[in-house]
Amino acid sequence: AHPQLEKEQPDAPSNFGHLDQQAGTRWVKRNIAAFGGDPDNITIGGQSAGGGSVCAQLTSPQNEGLFQKAIIMSGFAGGVYPSGRFRRLDYEGAKKQGEAFFEHLGVKTLEEARKLDAEFVRDKTLDFAGRFGTTVDGVFQLAQSAENIFKGNRYKIPLIISRTSSEFMSTMPGDTMEEFAENTKKTFGEDAEAFLKLVGDNLEKAKETAKLNGIEVGARAIAIRDGELGIDAPVYYSVFDPSIPGWDNPGTFHSSDLWFVFETLAKCWRPFKGFHMDLARQMCNYWANFVKCGDPNGADNDGEPMPTWKPITKDEPNVMFFRDAGPEPKVDEPSPAVALCLKKYLEIM
Repeated sequence: AHPQLEKEQPDAPSNFGHLDQQAGTRWVKRNIAAFGGDPDNITIGGQSAGGGSVCAQLTSPQNEGLFQKAIIMSGFAGGVYPSGRFRRLDYEGAKKQGEAFFEHLGVKTLEEARKLDAEFVRDKTLDFAGRFGTTVDGVFQLAQSAENIFKGNRYKIPLIISRTSSEFMSTMPGDTMEEFAENTKKTFGEDAEAFLKLVGDNLEKAKETAKLNGIEVGARAIAIRDGELGIDAPVYYSVFDPSIPGWDNPGTFHSSDLWFVFETLAKCWRPFKGFHMDLARQMCNYWANFVKCGDPNGADNDGEPMPTWKPITKDEPNVMFFRDAGPEPKVDEPSPAVALCLKKYLEIM
């Protein structure tokens, strides 16, 4: 975002990466029939920053009718802890950051900036103090995507929201129990006493008890808010939790689920075993079924039905766990810490 860009093209002043994605999706809609596809049955999906991009596309007023389902993998978090929040600049702040970036590049005008070598711009981006992201420009995005989602200002279409079991963990910060308690009071207000009673007075144990995954909070919060708003489009929530082999004992690190969803385990150096291949096949089946018809359920390659993946709702917190033994659907109530964070997060949103 930059004042000169805004002046030059007020109908598209920022969010150019998202507009590229949108243009790509429009190309698919125009041309998919030539490849045997259905222009009225398109799914967008992304992981990590791609999942965040899906949230932006899902809440842009420019995308009416452009897609019918969406997959958000590790890309939507509902944080209340000071250490676990994703911060965004407002549009005016983003324009000031754009001006600072021009100064960092050593240019003053758009004309000068457009003459710079792409590799130079890339390298200068890497050592720039700011971060670029979705901006609320009043055109592509009218409010932050999370705010839109929790006000019901999104396309009411089926969603998959997924995460890995060990990514994006956060807890209440504090180097002493006093600091921990003070941050708790600032965060939870009238619920602070209940939270402190829950976690106890030993700092190490308190931090461990308070530990949670922001994507879990976000997914559960969407299910609750959709129920309150009467939105009946299904939300399927999953947790990727198998053993990931290797000398480094990495756990289910951020992006490790992609090998399984796309069935590309053979392209990885890690010594995956037969049960990993089975799990990958089933996950790929679920995702493909969802892309095809908005419902992930169906038969495995032997014709037998896979375990039923039910939507998560306000009254029934269904979660699909993907583990070594295969898909494991559960009605999974939130932990007491997550429940308190959910309550606070929904108050904020």
